[in-house]
This record gives sequence, C-alpha cells and structure tokens, in this order.
Amino acid sequence: MLNKKYSVSNIAKTAFENFGFTSLRPGQEEAITAVLDGRDVLVVQPTGSGKSAIYQIAGQLIDGATVIVSPLIALQKDQVDSIDRQNASPAAALNSTLPVAEIRDSRQRVEKGAIEYFFLAPEQLRKPDTVELLTQAHVSLFVVDEAHCISSWGHDFRPDYLRLGNIVEALGHPRVLALTATATPKVRDEIVGRLGMRSPKIFVRGFDRPNIHLRVDHFKTETEKRDALVHRVVWSDKPGIVYTSTRKAAEEIMQALAEEQVDALFYHGGMKPKERHEVQERFMTGNAEVMVATNAFGMGVDKPDIRFVYHYDASDSLDSYYQEIGRAGRDGKNADAVLFFRRQDIGAQSFKTGEGRIPTEVLEQVIERVAGEEVPVDPNDLAKDVGLSPRKLTSALQRLQDAGALETLPTGEVRAADADPAEAVQVAAQEQDAVREGKRERLQKMREYAETTGCRREMLLRYLGDAFQGPCGRCDNCEAAAGDGAVDPKAGTRREVV
Repeated sequence: MLNKKYSVSNIAKTAFENFGFTSLRPGQEEAITAVLDGRDVLVVQPTGSGKSAIYQIAGQLIDGATVIVSPLIALQKDQVDSIDRQNASPAAALNSTLPVAEIRDSRQRVEKGAIEYFFLAPEQLRKPDTVELLTQAHVSLFVVDEAHCISSWGHDFRPDYLRLGNIVEALGHPRVLALTATATPKVRDEIVGRLGMRSPKIFVRGFDRPNIHLRVDHFKTETEKRDALVHRVVWSDKPGIVYTSTRKAAEEIMQALAEEQVDALFYHGGMKPKERHEVQERFMTGNAEVMVATNAFGMGVDKPDIRFVYHYDASDSLDSYYQEIGRAGRDGKNADAVLFFRRQDIGAQSFKTGEGRIPTEVLEQVIERVAGEEVPVDPNDLAKDVGLSPRKLTSALQRLQDAGALETLPTGEVRAADADPAEAVQVAAQEQDAVREGKRERLQKMREYAETTGCRREMLLRYLGDAFQGPCGRCDNCEAAAGDGAVDPKAGTRREVV
C-alpha cells in the first residue's frame, strides 16, 4: 500500500516538475511505488525503457541520499549532467578520472548532505574511506545499475560487484533498487541473493523488440564470411555496429570497410581511454557511419537511430547477443540483427571459457595468508602477496567466502572463518568448475540459436524467461516457412552475400 505521502499524483507531479516527464512509461510507476513503499526492487526491462527515471523520481521523494553504483564512468557523467540540467536535487560522481580538487569537493558536499544523487564506480568501493563516506551520508536508496554484472551465471560478470551486498549491510540496508536490461531467471536469483535483497518486488517486462529483424547467414570459409559482411555493410542503411571477438578482427574489418569508402571506426579494450572516448563520441554524434568493435563497446550506448547490428563472430551467450542486438532500432523503426556464422566460431569462443580459472594452489595460498594473521587483512596487500590482480583476487575471495572459509568485513578487509580450509578450497574449486560449465552451456545455446530451423525470436525470448510463442514473422526462418524470401535488395540477399 503506497504511503499517502507518496500518492500517484505526487509521483506524476515530481516527474513533471523536477524532470520534465509529461507521462511515465510502462513499468516505471509500479517500480517507483514499490521503492517508496520501502521495498527492495529488481527491475528487468529492455534498454531504452527509462529505468534511470525510477531512481531519479524515487530519490527526489525519499529523504536521504541516493547512491548509484554504475560501471561506466562516461554514463555517470551523462547522468550527472542530465540531472543538473533539470529542476532536481544536486548530483555528483566519484571516479578515478576526476581531478583531485573535484573529488575533494564532491566528498565534502556528500558529508554535508548537499548531494542527493551520488554516482560511484564499483571499484571505488574497494577503498575503506569511500565506504566510511557513505556511512555518513544517510543513504536511503542504494541503486545497482547493470545489476547482471554481479552474476557469474550471466554475461559481463564483474568481480567488483560482489562486494556490494556487504556495502548494503554496512549502510544499514537502505532500500535496494537493482536495474538491468537482461537477466535470465537464474541470473535474477543470483542478483537477489548476492545483494541480500529482502522479499524484493521483481518487475520483468517483455523482452521482445519486434522492429528488429533476426537473421543468421552460414559460411564455410572465413574469406566468404568476411566478403559477405563487407558487402552487406556497404549496402545497408546506416549507422550500424559490427561486433567481432578479437581486437585484430575489429581493426582489419574497419580497414576493409574503409577501402569500400565506408566511414568506419574501430573500438576495443586495447585502446587508451582517451582514444576510446573520442571514437565513441564521433560515432554517437553521427560523424561516422559504422563502429567495428569488440564487446568492450556498447554498455550505456544509447544512439536511437542504429539501423543494424551485425555479428562477425558469435557472442559468448544469448544473454550477450540479446544485449548487443538491442542497441539497434531504439527509435522504433526497422533494424536488422544478422549473425555471420561458421561452426568453427563456437570452438574459438569455447577456448575462452577455460580462461580465468584460479588454480587450487593459489586458493590455498589465500586462505593460508589470511588464517596466518590475527587481524583482518587488507585485500590490496593480499593481492600483492599471492600475485593476483585485484579483479581475480575479488573473485577468489568470493568463492572462498561462499565456501565458508572467509568473511568479508564492511571495511572490505577479510578474516578467516571456522570452515575446514582444505574442504573450503575443494568447494571453491568445484564452484569454479560449475561456473565454467555454465559458460559452456550458454555457448551451446548460442550455437542452437544459430542452427535452429524454428522461430529465432521464440528461442531467444524463451531463453530469457519470456513466454513468447512463434512464428514471429520477423526472422529468416519464419519468413522461409511462410514462403516469403523477400529481402531488401539494398541489404543483399542470401544469394548475393554467400
């Protein structure tokens, strides 16, 4: 029951007067109402459905600060600038790119209670002084954006998200609002568990994007596939995105497109942050036709007029594939999602599923190092001692904590628990193997999508937990079954591109 202080009319009034929204989109009002009722809330809605408005409006109505954990520094800046342009309470961000003076000013304003919306990268929460700052900020709403990053069973897992549940408890468990565009039922369960959400209200809206046409083209050789991709990009309506699995392929395909007079850019994680920012800005402002990129590009990208998303290589899962093709057609107009597929591509992705496993002997080292101390251990010191990157150490600590061998304190320090070390290491190693097997299963689903003769939309949406039933009439298989082989000749027909 919505508190009378927060009537539906108050929500609408705040939306209009503070943020300029003349109406709310489907799902927004229900989620806002649940947050205002004091509930923990998980929202799974397609990108572009206005999830950020939920915490903006709710935060404006609730006394106390709103903390938003977001993995993208560029997106943090965009959100702060957007809020500052509105008639809303002040916003600030804290991340590694800001000048020292600006960081100091933001911290002081938070301490004084002069900031309503405080944006943080999850990496910032490794720092005890940041956690201490939040404990003084009277946080009333803790928002986790891109919440699927907390799940090792989904795509784009980020170990730094694993400490968020401890932070929530250190802050006295304010209302938790978790937001994501993609989460299977299993991933939803892990989000709820990892964040310690209490009897959460879960809102899941339909994943279908009927304006996106789905298609898979099959090839025997790499040369055939690359020629077909270049041909299709040349003749397709633009702008568009081409995804590749490697940095090398991104650069080579960009060059091949440039030779065909296509104004293309490449983007991958090997570029310097400044270079990535400049390239992204060129594409977002319409000063380039095509972005050729690895999966490092895309999260937080909201360019409404993208007419195609082509995958030169298969994604590592249907979760990733849905997220990536969902960047097309956000203006509601027709768009294309085409997978250029060779069976060998799955083998290349399968090799990657074995990467990142932490050896059993390293897990043993971590436990021995922590158990050998009478006081809690700083993870930064621990990482140096055992020779792990902060990212891998965070993952190792979480596995050992799940196994009952370690405890993570609100400060981020760790101490030994009562579990038998040898048994805990075995449990942690088994969990790693289970996660790796989960990756293989998700990759197999990607193969099944590429090779199915049924409705592609039905398979994709049912995987995500949607009860959609085909035929959709908007994928290559449904069109073939209906005897409709018509394809826009500008995009190339199967005969032309194979």
